[in-house]
Amino acid sequence: MSAADAVRGRFADLTRAEQGVAGFVVLLAALLLFGLVTGGLAPTYFLYLVGLVGMYVLLSFGLNVQWGYTGLINFSVAAFFGIGAYGTALLTAGNSPVGAEGWRFSLAGVELVWVSGSRLYGLLPVTVLGLLFAVALAAAVAVAIGIPTLRLRADYLAIASLGLAEVVRLIFLNQRDVTNGSAGLRGLPGFFEGWPVLGTLPQTLPGIQVHEVALPGFGSTRLLGFTLGAPFWQALLNVGIVLTMVAVVFAVLRRVHRSPWGRVLRTIRSDEDLAKALGKDTYAFKMQSFVLGSVIMALAGVFYAHLNLFVSPGDLEPINTFYVWIAVILGGSGSNRGAIFGGFVVIAIREGTRFLGEVLPASFPVDVPLVTSTYATVVNNFASTRLLAVGLLIILVMRFRPQGVLPPQRELIWPSSVAASAGPGETNPRETVTEDAAAGAHDADSGPDAEPDDPATRDGGGDDE
Repeated sequence: MSAADAVRGRFADLTRAEQGVAGFVVLLAALLLFGLVTGGLAPTYFLYLVGLVGMYVLLSFGLNVQWGYTGLINFSVAAFFGIGAYGTALLTAGNSPVGAEGWRFSLAGVELVWVSGSRLYGLLPVTVLGLLFAVALAAAVAVAIGIPTLRLRADYLAIASLGLAEVVRLIFLNQRDVTNGSAGLRGLPGFFEGWPVLGTLPQTLPGIQVHEVALPGFGSTRLLGFTLGAPFWQALLNVGIVLTMVAVVFAVLRRVHRSPWGRVLRTIRSDEDLAKALGKDTYAFKMQSFVLGSVIMALAGVFYAHLNLFVSPGDLEPINTFYVWIAVILGGSGSNRGAIFGGFVVIAIREGTRFLGEVLPASFPVDVPLVTSTYATVVNNFASTRLLAVGLLIILVMRFRPQGVLPPQRELIWPSSVAASAGPGETNPRETVTEDAAAGAHDADSGPDAEPDDPATRDGGGDDE
């Protein structure tokens, strides 16, 4: 079998939604490649956008654990993101009032390690110390907040979590002696600064000059023409960090989602009273889910702090929480693949539409009284009207795809179960299952006793057909 036949076979085995997502990603990749080749998109800025996508994917993973798995309505995503960002910045920022510079650790009068510059001598780079501190702080705050709030239900929990987000933002804004107030914390090192080899790698790698290429017969049209220097290599390291974080978190969540622990969480979301009747300590399970999701959000904040090299209370605005909610709803509540796709689309809308106002015509081609004036207003204020696209996206998803683009049913099946269910010549068992059986599989999977290799679940619930 040729490689082309193998690709076509794999594509045919996907559901309609998965085929649509694959086509969308391929199309967007082609557009990005066109932008890179024509010089419309700088390579360093492209890698920065990839880093932002990874950050939003981590935030979506965290919310997905809380809302998608357990049904916890958490509107404090920005708070735990900020705790992660400020947690590492307080130890590593150049203007931090409580920076780690000069810290010394001793035991029984014997000095063990000390902090100087960007390195915790004798143990770890100070950026790793900042990451560990941020994660521990986020977990502690999540437990402290979860004790009183996780006993609340539905809208009460939503209101409490929204209040938490604003309280955390105001603390960072007003505690100037600790957080430097509205001026923020600046002068953060790159994540690998102070590390052996990786710390100086961007400066030691050679610069690459790509010359412009004139297209014969196309007048002044030019292709390529950019330089890959230290900023590009640094951005490439940042992408490596966030992709590693995303891969590790995805692997962990993929495993736990299919585990007995994950099945209990799904039962709590469907019917908490049923889970209690089965003898489950639902409060403990919700606390575990809340802390796990909050720690993942804090990881996103740590990455953002060392990507942007600056944090301020403005990074904790409530709108960032709702962007993450949009990503989870768009991708499919409870779906890890959907969280990746949703985070990707949110950044595509937020950042990819920034420059459309300069590309679009200044006036509408046809003079229609109301349309012409509305069009001029939108184009002249395009940066502030991009949220309109987000609102339209929510409406369209809720109308035509309320379960999300990539619902989680297929993620709940162990690959070995699918392989065991396939008979001779059978490569996609879900196509042979009737709609009644598919509906039964979805109901069976919602219960806490459904096993991964249960025959009732091997079709994936007919998620997209």
